[in-house]
Amino acid sequence: MMGSGKTTVGKVLSQVLGYSFCDSDSLIEEEANGTPVSDIFQFYGEGFFRDKETEVLRKLSIMHRIVVSTGGGAVIRPINWKYMHNGISVWLDVPLEALAKRISSVGTKSRPLLHSHSGDAYKNAYNRLSTLLEERSEAYANASTRVSLENIAAKLGYRDVSSLSPTAIAIEALDQIENYLRDEEGMSFGTF
Repeated sequence: MMGSGKTTVGKVLSQVLGYSFCDSDSLIEEEANGTPVSDIFQFYGEGFFRDKETEVLRKLSIMHRIVVSTGGGAVIRPINWKYMHNGISVWLDVPLEALAKRISSVGTKSRPLLHSHSGDAYKNAYNRLSTLLEERSEAYANASTRVSLENIAAKLGYRDVSSLSPTAIAIEALDQIENYLRDEEGMSFGTF
């Protein structure tokens, strides 16, 4: 989901693994002559953005030794899963309350699916995120592995996921990736 920390955690993972890092939204913006995602949505529509997103994922799917942060809506198109499953996909599962708090604290102007001009920012973000999660949860479940921030917080003795560092989340992601590789491919983490 948007606001889950995909870019921040992705950058940590890429550094630890010695891989390159790409943010698919940034690549879409580059291909649109630097036009921000929010403007792409406003001027060209979500369908245009999703087409560009699929095109970018197709290009990235043939690359190796790369960590990719996708937009939260990339999961809604089945063709995108074809591309994402060329690698290992990780779902950062963050509680809605934490997502709404993060997003409303920085504003929703850059988030075209959440931007609202009036009312309580937290409540608006929470309600819209709840709808999006309901629409997408089945798609998110297609990920190779799931990293639950609630589980990490409980394991570390935190009462709230907001206390988790990107490094703690990345460590859990690496553990989940290792488990996935062991279960699915019979590989150990050190062999890829």
